[in-house]
Amino acid sequence: MEESAHIIEMLGVTKHFPGVLALDNVDFRVMPGTVHALMGENGAGKSTLMKCLFGIYKMDAGKIILRGQECHFNSAADAMAAGVSMIHQELSNVPERSVAQNIWLGREPVNQLHLIDHKKMFRDTQALLEGLNFNFNPVAPMKSLSISQQQGCEIAKAVSYNAQVVVMDEPTSSLTENEVAHLFEIIRDLRSKGVAIIYISHKMEEIFQIADLVTVMRDGRVLGAYPVTDLTGDKLISLMVGRDTTHRFPPVESVVGEVCMEVKNLTARNPRSFKDVSFELRKGEILGIGGLVGAQRTELVEAIFGVRDIAGGEVWVNGEPIKRITPQAAIRSGIGFVTEDRRNSGIFPLLDVTTNTTIASLGNYRNQIGLLNHQQLIDVAAKQNQALKTKTPSMGTMVQNLSGGNQQKVILSRWLITLPDILILDEPTRGIDVGAKFEMYTIMSDLAKQGKAIIMVSSEMPELIGMSHRVLVLCAGRLTGTLRKEELTQEAIMRYATQFA
Repeated sequence: MEESAHIIEMLGVTKHFPGVLALDNVDFRVMPGTVHALMGENGAGKSTLMKCLFGIYKMDAGKIILRGQECHFNSAADAMAAGVSMIHQELSNVPERSVAQNIWLGREPVNQLHLIDHKKMFRDTQALLEGLNFNFNPVAPMKSLSISQQQGCEIAKAVSYNAQVVVMDEPTSSLTENEVAHLFEIIRDLRSKGVAIIYISHKMEEIFQIADLVTVMRDGRVLGAYPVTDLTGDKLISLMVGRDTTHRFPPVESVVGEVCMEVKNLTARNPRSFKDVSFELRKGEILGIGGLVGAQRTELVEAIFGVRDIAGGEVWVNGEPIKRITPQAAIRSGIGFVTEDRRNSGIFPLLDVTTNTTIASLGNYRNQIGLLNHQQLIDVAAKQNQALKTKTPSMGTMVQNLSGGNQQKVILSRWLITLPDILILDEPTRGIDVGAKFEMYTIMSDLAKQGKAIIMVSSEMPELIGMSHRVLVLCAGRLTGTLRKEELTQEAIMRYATQFA
């Protein structure tokens, strides 16, 4: 195919980080009017490649050709001015400012007096949102919008640049099924207008719905570009991870023992949240919690850990009540909690791997005069991360530079060195690839074999079915059903998940 057929080409792109060859002579080409998926495990180099395209990272070698002309982007502003926009997985808005102000930030329309023309900015925003079928108010403060609406603003901002290339990095990670369908309508409309969409997602069902071509990366290299019609789910997974993945879940062979936690009539202080939830958790058990968006699953487990206030109810651990439920009390009772939002409430992005691993247990590593024993901290962090096979250039690497799956392992290591009896895992595999998912499942299975009790909140029904001994199903804040292993089907879970809908 002639070079002129491509709107953008990245040729011979190489990028090093300390101790890591992140991109190794990568070629990547995209045609206009196509949705080109970029797939690979966490750490394969997808986001690094796109950050090189967008001017966030400087390439060590290689070149970028846009519309037949070689170009050099020294910043994101350069890329956007040239018609390349990127919608990041982590939102970066200004919460106190309005929707309109966020969309036009740094390029606000001005009047003859060179003052910001707020009326024009409002009109332009209104027209932009209406064109995309978004129904939120341009003057609403960004902090008042849901996560999915904020994602919509990022899409609107990208469209407002009249971009000819739009990179979407995990754009559906916070969207409901209906919102995903709406996003796909927008993507198809952009594609029909000749816009090239580079689509990064770990959700394979989305790739087969929306993509025309798929480029697969592994270990910083491109394996090839494939028409989506030539791929199956199994073939795509095999290309990504380099091994057979017929068995998506390891066997859960732990012996379920005695009750170690009782939740009795737990009710949230917020009247619109969960109400009157009771259940038992046993040693060696993986207890799944399922439900649709708005079922209050996260709110429930956060309340058990003391992050959210309750109006009534009790949590008992090993036959003893937690008298005042706080995170400190939960930790003392042997509970660990891996949060749903790894980026905002899990990692400390600017701190290193050692600090992120040990931060929940610093009190255990003080010497006789109360000072931290840093060598002991380094040793215990390294040992635990080695046990989980965390991939990091060094223990001194900032955790934000690790892949999502390895960040998740660091957070899990943090709690494991507190020696918990009970682990609450809220969406433990969100945003990580199929290979890292299998590793996480294996870790969970091994912990259950050791007698640890695990509560796993998940939005993925195959995950609930494949990994759980039992599944609790919530709907609109109420516990509507409990399913044993032999009863677990997607239909059964959905029946309970929609009971009050």
